[in-house]
Amino acid sequence: MKSETKFLKIMIWTAAVFFVLAVAALLVLNKARQSRAEVPVLGILPNFIFTERDGQPFGLADMKGKINVVDFIFTHCKGPCPVMAGKMSGFYKLYAGSDKVQFISISVDPQNDSLPVLREYAARQGVTDKRWVFLRAPLDSVVNLSENGFMIAADDLPGGHSTKFVLVDGQGRIRGYYDGLDDASLEILKTHIRELARESQ
Repeated sequence: MKSETKFLKIMIWTAAVFFVLAVAALLVLNKARQSRAEVPVLGILPNFIFTERDGQPFGLADMKGKINVVDFIFTHCKGPCPVMAGKMSGFYKLYAGSDKVQFISISVDPQNDSLPVLREYAARQGVTDKRWVFLRAPLDSVVNLSENGFMIAADDLPGGHSTKFVLVDGQGRIRGYYDGLDDASLEILKTHIRELARESQ
């Protein structure tokens, strides 16, 4: 009789443990679903037209219908830009099979970043197509787009430029800001790119 009681207790405890584990698993899955919930809309870009390294105009219309990752750089930067360029290059290679994801680097030093300089810089990053574009415009236009479009401070340029990567969807809406120097933040960016890809299906 004692052995039967002991066995019954073991069965009850086992069932209880499995129940707790099942509840915990459901909670984890629910949290994961929430973390993958719709990426918020944080702003809408105004219309703009800058010049791409090949001399062609590039603006908001060229971002429509694509998932865009944008940063602000200058080619002779010795500080964060080389690291940012390396991270952006990693994304460029990661999405090599997709024409739906494009990368946009905007120069904050147009006085020195001429179109030939931008072409040379792009070549050094291993860029061989138009999935990663390099834009130039008068400095006041760059400052205006940064501050009033991307809502990113543009003080003390070129050295004081932002190190953020900005995610923009196919409707020209800002969907996220990510630290271009931080791997954990950029992993979140990858997740959000996947979410936007699902949205557009």
